[in-house]
Amino acid sequence: MSAVNDAFHRYQSELPDIRKAAQLTAALLRRKTARAHITCEITHRAKEIGSFVTKAYHKDYADPWNQISDKAGVRITVQHHGFLDKALEVVKGNLTLVADPQDYREREDIEGQYTLQYPRLHVQTLAAGDLRDGDGRPYECEIQIRTEATDLWARMSHRLLYKTSSTDVPRDVSRSLYRLIALVELYDLEVERGVDVLEKHPDFTRTNRLLDEAEFLYRTFTEHDHRRDLSEDVLDVLIGTLEHESDYANKLAQFTEQHRQQLEDAYREYGPTSKLFLTHGRYILASQPESLIIFERLSTAKMLLRGVWDDELPKTMLSDMAEIWSVHL
Repeated sequence: MSAVNDAFHRYQSELPDIRKAAQLTAALLRRKTARAHITCEITHRAKEIGSFVTKAYHKDYADPWNQISDKAGVRITVQHHGFLDKALEVVKGNLTLVADPQDYREREDIEGQYTLQYPRLHVQTLAAGDLRDGDGRPYECEIQIRTEATDLWARMSHRLLYKTSSTDVPRDVSRSLYRLIALVELYDLEVERGVDVLEKHPDFTRTNRLLDEAEFLYRTFTEHDHRRDLSEDVLDVLIGTLEHESDYANKLAQFTEQHRQQLEDAYREYGPTSKLFLTHGRYILASQPESLIIFERLSTAKMLLRGVWDDELPKTMLSDMAEIWSVHL
């Protein structure tokens, strides 16, 4: 009892640092997965105090503080099954693993019966950043990697499976859940196939590919949603400045890394969460992924950019971007 009480008070006092450790880990993985061109959503959380205490009592831990390993957690939800291993490689390549990854993609057969579990990966790592706990040790973070379909299944079935073991679930319910797991697998395979076919389709234009590249790079700065229709309108104009750029995607990536600090400052002052944008609604293109291409063109081909822009889009939109980038048109 005293061990749980001590762990409870310690968790209360260190919770702000645990939240920060989870946030820093998610931010790191958000940048790294974007650079690896992995389509995913990354969220983070610190375990709620009530959940921490409940788990300590329920599991009857001798040392709850050290044995509860998911105090900080990050979830990577990828678009389809084909991204799972790629996301795992990003985690392994950028964080220090505490234990071998746990692979739950195959349902385990115990005494002739499959367990009710959903396909996912768990990785226990040291959290990003240099935060330390009261003992001077770096915080750990549990990384969950799952697909969008798996995430939907998990959220739907969590309450039932969390409160009962797989052998206690009524047969009719378990049968339904097994069917849904099969549908999850089928859904993932079809999404992966569809994405692959679309990327190879002749109608998937250079504009779409360029926008995808810009979106991946933009996600290393912000997760803010953007207007796809506006992006397509602007990209149709920007393409006119790239006719002789054979490897522009690589050039844009290099530009982004070379000017990362300047870009971070620009998005902080003018981007989607800035006071200027939220108060006045100006600088709308600074809240769009194609802003990276505009900044690059302002740096390397501003007269060409202005020449194709003036006849197609409002001049004020380009002048706003030039102001942000400290370029005179």
